Amino acid sequence: MLKAKILFVGPSESGKSVLANFLSESTEGIGGSYVPTQGVRILEYEKPSMNGNSKGAKCRFELWDCSGDQKFETCWPAVMKDSHGVVIVFNPELPSHLKEIEMWYSCFVQQQQLLDSQCLLIAHHKPGSSGDTENLSLASPLNKLKLIYSSLEEDPEDVRMEFVKYFKSIINLLNESRDREEMSIIT
Repeated sequence: MLKAKILFVGPSESGKSVLANFLSESTEGIGGSYVPTQGVRILEYEKPSMNGNSKGAKCRFELWDCSGDQKFETCWPAVMKDSHGVVIVFNPELPSHLKEIEMWYSCFVQQQQLLDSQCLLIAHHKPGSSGDTENLSLASPLNKLKLIYSSLEEDPEDVRMEFVKYFKSIINLLNESRDREEMSIIT
């Protein structure tokens, strides 16, 4: 079974925990008031036969829901260790979030030397928000990333399908890496 570690990072109160709970089908914290994540929460998400080939029919994802509070910055290197992907979640209605996501990208994607394809940018609309920010202009390295708009009120299954596509791309990268490693052992 393939196992992938995906980090959910971004500014405080952007919706990281809500999205991680939604994807892992966890009921933790549903319907309650905002409770900031302290450090990190790890949720497991298992998907049968996500990759197209017969190798490892099941895929297990560890969704690391990281606090948006920078007081936990000293823990980030440990959190980042052996991660396969980064999901940066932000509220597009808050100008401070648009500025802050550049820092999250730099720390969690560039410092780990991950490919842009291993990063997913999510403009998450909170319940009751206008959701009228479909044409965001992002700073230079961010404008190359896959960006999806998330509203669990309006289109939860669209959001889930976008995540499945992203998870499949991570699994494909892991399979390719494993195949290269196997070939290097053989040759």
